[in-house]
Amino acid sequence: MSVQSAAADVDVDLKQLFASLARNWLRIVIVTLVVTGLAFALAWLATPYYKATAKLEIGSRESEYTRPPGTNDDDKPILDEQGVATQVQIISSPDILKQVATKLNLDKLPEFDETLKMSALGRMLVLVGLKSDPFDIPPEERVLNAMHDKLNVYAVEKTRAIAIEFASKDPKLAADIANGIANAYIASKGDAKLESNAAATNFLAPEIADLQNRVKDAEAKVAAFRAQSDLLMGGNNAVLPTQQLAELSSELSRVRASRAAAEASAESVRRALQNGGSLDSVPEVLSSELIQRLRERQVELRANIADLSTTLLDNHPRIRALKSQLADLDGQIRNEAQKIIRGLSAQAQTAKAREDQLVTDVNTLKAASARAGEQQVQLDALQRDANVQRQQLESYMASYNAAASRKDRKYSPVAASLIAQAQVPSQPYFPKIGPITGAAAAASLLLMAIGTLLGELFSGRAMRPAPSARFENIEQVAMPVARTEPAIDDEGRAFAPYKEAAAGHSIAEAELPRPAETEPVEVHAAAAEPAESVVRPSEAGESAPEPRQSRLGEIDVDKAAEKLIASGAARAIFVSPEGDEAAASAVLVAREVSDAGLRVLLLDLTASGAASRPMLDSSLFPGITNLLASEAQFSDVIHPDLYSDAHVIPVGTADPVRAMRAADRLPIIMQSLTTAYDLVVVECGPADAQGISRLVGDGTEVFLSMLEADDQVTQAAVKLIENGFPDVTLVTPVGHEPGDPLPGRRSAA
Repeated sequence: MSVQSAAADVDVDLKQLFASLARNWLRIVIVTLVVTGLAFALAWLATPYYKATAKLEIGSRESEYTRPPGTNDDDKPILDEQGVATQVQIISSPDILKQVATKLNLDKLPEFDETLKMSALGRMLVLVGLKSDPFDIPPEERVLNAMHDKLNVYAVEKTRAIAIEFASKDPKLAADIANGIANAYIASKGDAKLESNAAATNFLAPEIADLQNRVKDAEAKVAAFRAQSDLLMGGNNAVLPTQQLAELSSELSRVRASRAAAEASAESVRRALQNGGSLDSVPEVLSSELIQRLRERQVELRANIADLSTTLLDNHPRIRALKSQLADLDGQIRNEAQKIIRGLSAQAQTAKAREDQLVTDVNTLKAASARAGEQQVQLDALQRDANVQRQQLESYMASYNAAASRKDRKYSPVAASLIAQAQVPSQPYFPKIGPITGAAAAASLLLMAIGTLLGELFSGRAMRPAPSARFENIEQVAMPVARTEPAIDDEGRAFAPYKEAAAGHSIAEAELPRPAETEPVEVHAAAAEPAESVVRPSEAGESAPEPRQSRLGEIDVDKAAEKLIASGAARAIFVSPEGDEAAASAVLVAREVSDAGLRVLLLDLTASGAASRPMLDSSLFPGITNLLASEAQFSDVIHPDLYSDAHVIPVGTADPVRAMRAADRLPIIMQSLTTAYDLVVVECGPADAQGISRLVGDGTEVFLSMLEADDQVTQAAVKLIENGFPDVTLVTPVGHEPGDPLPGRRSAA
């Protein structure tokens, strides 16, 4: 017989822990009052300090009437965050602080020079070496260090404003120093402007004199070159040869087009005469007035011939006379067409002669234009040089005039102004008696409470045994089970040993028959004496409760829950060979373990949803089939039990055939669930060893749900044992009382 002991553990008793605050309330209150009183006294006796604030705006303050011509505010860069931060460093620079210290005689005040009124305690600290000797530091540096410690210059967020804060024991002195620093900064910016104007005039005066001479020389060179090259300018700022060349090129193109048109017209008339074709399609023939009149006479004669042909024969003198006239008209038309051809040919020859003359002129102008272009390039270079020097001279002269006028009038617009003058503060900013006292009281109260709780924890008085440490031990008892069909007696009951168990004897005491086909199989049974029945020293004199005996070799729901908690199992596989009614064991065990404080999830793999339906009061929720069919996610299929703290994944509403195609994903799903929960209870219904093999993993317990000890249960147990599950535990929901929960948990609904 092997015994598995539950791991002992302890929990924090929160009630006992926080009860220590009530037991030690007097000490907590006294310490809090003492600390609060000390803080109040120190704040009351501390030297008050006053803080004054002046604000500067960084930006252009120049009027449009004093601004140099051709410039505006848009031309000046706007200070960014880095620019404002630079001005902050300038304001807190030693030069400005020295000016303020000299003006206000700060070196005469003990607040800024501790050597003027050094306390006896300070002299003692200097003598023992715990404090540096202030006499080793120059007086001016001592004053600057004191001013730096009391000065705070910062840029106001999301603005171009700078705040100057100064703290002092004297409220009026704090305001005077803050305003003095602001005025000294503005004055320094003005002096910098005047120095800049003077430097600009000193630089520009000789430069302007030199530029004037260079501009004069450059313009003289331009005029001399233009006279020497004899460049004449035409229209559109082009030299005359270039302009003439463009005009002759246009005329040459027009003459060539006219010649080509005349030759084409003459050729078309000549082709019509040679081929005996009609001249009516030639535009030049149709435009002749004589030919048009002859054509009209020809039409008239043909009309007369047609009229007379109705009454006279072709050899009639009148018809023959009309035909003779018609033939004469055709000859006249052809003669006129020959004249038109000769005219067009003469026109083409004239255009050819004009074209030849224009070609000669164009060639002559090309050479002249090339020479003029080279000369124009040189002239443009000289003019460009003269223009650049002239523009630079004009720019220097405008800048010189603006700088000279500001220098003479001592006008220096500063890009900063005092927008908020520091006022004499009426209330000290330090110390704040109320906040300091309140913070000391809250901090001391909190620290005393934390210290009391930590002392209670470290002393062990706030610790108590964990519920899992009080669970009874689980025994493993060897029980033979037959491989073949169980023997049935005359009354139809299986195995005589079950009768003995029903009569009050345990399975360990029952003698089972051992036929040749049997082999020993381990089945988990309850211990003969539960841990709750042991009499504790504090309970002496009280009768111990009677141990509850398991019947038919099985354990009840409470023992199964204790077994899972004590062993730290991550998975509990329930097989119910008797059908849906036996699935109640998985539900009750899941609720019992959940009531013990563990995170439990029940996975219903039955076909009818017998395990999840009583937990959800419905079978219409999405579940494991929806997850396998990729129709839902984990968050959609996990539902809370209506009657306990456990969670449940029902069968679901998807097509089971489609879902079982993805049955290979069950091990992955089980691994994910065991990572998120302390225990995953799986109700498999009447499954066999092969069916539950893919659900088994590390820390798995296999249970066989049973309502009655019949041959169906025995056969299922034998098959599980033969197929690699020797540690099968029989569990039954018969006799379970929800009102008798384990210690430390609530009753299941």
